[in-house]
Parts: sequence; structure tokens; C-alpha cells
Amino acid sequence: MPQSFSVIIPARYASTRLPGKMLAQIGGKPMIQHVYERARQSHAERVAVATDDQKIVEVVKAFGGHVYLTSKDHESGTDRLQEAASLMALGDDDIVVNVQGDEPLIPPAVIDQVASNLATDAGASVATLCEKITDVGTLRDPNAVKVVRDDSNRALYFSRAPIPWPRDQFADGGAVGGSVEMAYRHIGIYAYRVKLLHKFVHWPVAPLEAIEKLEQLRVLWQGETIRVDEASVTVPVGVDTAEDLAYVRDQIGRTESGKNRSRNG
Repeated sequence: MPQSFSVIIPARYASTRLPGKMLAQIGGKPMIQHVYERARQSHAERVAVATDDQKIVEVVKAFGGHVYLTSKDHESGTDRLQEAASLMALGDDDIVVNVQGDEPLIPPAVIDQVASNLATDAGASVATLCEKITDVGTLRDPNAVKVVRDDSNRALYFSRAPIPWPRDQFADGGAVGGSVEMAYRHIGIYAYRVKLLHKFVHWPVAPLEAIEKLEQLRVLWQGETIRVDEASVTVPVGVDTAEDLAYVRDQIGRTESGKNRSRNG
């Protein structure tokens, strides 16, 4: 890694679809512990959880993790990230990777990747990742955020709408299947320069952000640069629903079973 970096894991207790999910048990450990341990497998110099709830504080301390109790009034994970970065006394030029607390399968490789990409791109304030969209269904899905980049892998725009819009392919009602040229799904892992976080919390919600409900558009609206590269490995689904939780429990259960079989030879 060309520059040291820290990982901060925002972990809000409340969740509209799955309240308290950060403490959901997966393979005998709370979800937040799985995320923390994955982050520790990266090359991060420091890893910390930033939460608004004392229950999460106690759980993180119980497994030996570093944790900061932050305000309950933050409107976004980025606001919580900025408070934690201040509590950690990080410098303006330091790099922080935001790893969501509901990503227990996050590959450590992409944490390193996004930090390295920002460290080596002096013109960018933020770095994030994407993956190729290979089906029209995903392109049309508003829950799959799309990103369009320029020739230098800088973000031009993020949207819930299908972008770019393949005019000829979607003519006369649209294609049924097949890949879409230059269509990429945004993967929500970010690296920030700390000075960008300090700016972000003072910026008003941008008009495009309010329409799309995508806070990264606030960064573009203010003229800052976001570096976007294809993820080096596949990033599994995070946990938003009970179905997601069941899937992750199954995946981690299979992994642990495989390890036990290997140890028992």
C-alpha cells in the first residue's frame, strides 16, 4: 500500500427493514464483529466502529474492537464518519475507508483497493468501486445504483435510472436480455480524504441528491472528483432484509464447515 489508511465502520442501531441487524448473530458472532474482522484483514493501520448506540459499543468492546459513540442526530453515515475521524484526530490528508456495518462478507482486497486508488490519484477527493452490469434487469432496477465514468475513471454521474441509455437496444419496448455496453453498478464502499469529510458535513443537500436520494451526488455537485474503478473481486450482497441475513448465515456456515473439515483432515 502506498499510504497508510484507517477504516471506520458506521453502525447505526436503527434500521427500517431490519432493526438491530448489526447485532444479529451469524455463526456465533454478531454481524458487526464479522465486518470488523474482515476490515482487520486489510492493510488498514486502524479499524474502528462508529455507532449511535450503547449496546453496539458494549458488543464491540467485548470482542476487543475499537469503538466511538457518536451522535444520534446524524442524517447519514458520512456525517457519522466525519465525527469519528475527528474523534480519532485524523489529519486532513489522511485516508479513511468507509466500510458499511452490514457487509459481513466484504472482501479485504476491495478495502485495500479503494484506499490505494485514492492514494495514487492526487486529483480525487473520494474513491469508490463498480462492477460491470451484464443484464438489462439490473440496469432497469432502481435499487441498483448505476455510474457513468470518463476516460480517466472519474465519475460523471450516479443514478438509479438506467445510464447510459442504449437507445438502439431499448428501441420499440426495450431488449429482453443481454449485456449492456458501458453499464456499471456502483459498489458502495468509499475512501475519503479527511478534509473532504470536513467539507461534506457543511454542504447543503444538493438538488440532484434530493431527487435521486444518493448522497455521493453532493460531492459531484460541489465540483469534487470521485475516482471509480472496477472492483478487483466480486463484492457479495450486504444485509438489508431478513432474506439477506439468511443468505449470509448460510454462506458463513458453509465456510466454517469447510474450515472444520480441513482441520479434521
